[in-house]
Amino acid sequence: MDLPWWSYAISMPLYFVFLLWVVDYFRKHPKASAYFWIAILLTFPLWIITGGVDGWFRWFKILSVILPTIVVGLSRLSVHENRTGKFWDVVRKPGFLWFFYGILFLNIAEATVKDIELGNYPNAVVGLILCATIPFVPKYWKIGASGGADLIAYTTVGWNLLYTSWNAAFVYAEAPKYFASSVVILLAAEIYPLIKKRPELYVMARVYTLATHLILRATADFFPAVMDASSWYNDEVLKWWGIVNLVAAIPFLFWHMWQLDSGKAERSFRHGRDPKTDEPAAAELPVTSQ
Repeated sequence: MDLPWWSYAISMPLYFVFLLWVVDYFRKHPKASAYFWIAILLTFPLWIITGGVDGWFRWFKILSVILPTIVVGLSRLSVHENRTGKFWDVVRKPGFLWFFYGILFLNIAEATVKDIELGNYPNAVVGLILCATIPFVPKYWKIGASGGADLIAYTTVGWNLLYTSWNAAFVYAEAPKYFASSVVILLAAEIYPLIKKRPELYVMARVYTLATHLILRATADFFPAVMDASSWYNDEVLKWWGIVNLVAAIPFLFWHMWQLDSGKAERSFRHGRDPKTDEPAAAELPVTSQ
């Protein structure tokens, strides 16, 4: 479906701004976030009625995103309000962060399997590299004790950028019609941490932008009407995109392993921030005149 250029020029920026607002709102209001995503399960009948969720990949994708988003909200709420009880104690334990690590790993892995199914082999290898370079728990993951109890994952800027390009190439192959809208949600997740100067917020931003996008697609899929990118698809572009991603991923993998082996990861993964306060380490603080 060929749409006029102004349809993309209007819809994509508006959707981008909306998603930035969504991430910021859910970040600042952990209680509202937790309850909203629980309530969103009531839209389940619409997923079937509208046909917005079909095929194994779509069902697996939406469930593997929405259910963990609910758990993220409950974990944040437990820390933010210091709730007590067996359930709340479990979801705020440092060891429970392995659940979020596993979900991120699973979401990349499922897309990697789909890439292989589509014959997008170079990009599939990049997916494996991304899985291998997710920073470990609990050393590089936590629920922040201050503010809105952010989900913090100390992924590096390089990992974030590689993930964005890899996922965009995956969507370009798997669902070209939704490529334009998927680019918007990827950019929103990438830009929000940059605006806040907090790269470690990338995973949380990705959680909320992706969950929002999948629910909109499942219940009121307006994207093909205003951002259908089917005509943008080209086999040669896909082939070379996957190759470029792989060329970038290989040196990143070696850099990642070198940081861990040399002990530099303590600083480089955390972007120079103190692991206890999330503030710039003492050596990084600006010098003020007396």
